[in-house]
Amino acid sequence: MKILVVDDANLARAMLKKVLEDNGYKEVLEAANGLEAIDFYQEHHPDLVTMDITMPEMDGITAIKKIIEIDPNANIIVCSALGQKDVVMEAISAGAKHFLVKPFESDKVLRIIKALLS
Repeated sequence: MKILVVDDANLARAMLKKVLEDNGYKEVLEAANGLEAIDFYQEHHPDLVTMDITMPEMDGITAIKKIIEIDPNANIIVCSALGQKDVVMEAISAGAKHFLVKPFESDKVLRIIKALLS
């Protein structure tokens, strides 16, 4: 399985990548903003994307919409901070399939990913 982790925070990407790799996901790609995410998606066709919302260059909502245009069946999980309920709902409307609240719990991340990929 190929997973793309999109977040402008290096630490957030590194933490999520470590959780995934420690649990058997060996092909974990990283992007620092929505524009990179779209390029990586087109080039690598990941099985799943975790998408931050607030990023420079291009925000997560716009990136979700563009990825869904490329692949209507894309598996996208939105990662957002507490108190962003409206933004999460907008992301779900744009095509995201699930959401995680930062800071996330490793077990919950893995449960959601396994459910989407099965």
